[in-house]
Amino acid sequence: MADVTPPDAEIWPENETTVGVFVQMGTQWRVGVGGPVGLDYNALPFVMRMQGVPPDEQPDLFESIRVMERAAMEEMSEE
Repeated sequence: MADVTPPDAEIWPENETTVGVFVQMGTQWRVGVGGPVGLDYNALPFVMRMQGVPPDEQPDLFESIRVMERAAMEEMSEE
């Protein structure tokens, strides 16, 4: 892991909830012998509730979280 603080990034308003939930899921990575294998989705409903995500928005948010998860795993595999 690089010992560098990444630059701040602008988050568009329509992505704030997704980013907020993804950050809160940061301690919920499942790890195998080769490193992270994905997020533990069992914690996701609890995190969404704690972040105040309305139930009707949760399916779309889940898909957005999966996009971020794939991007994060690609980034982690490059290290």
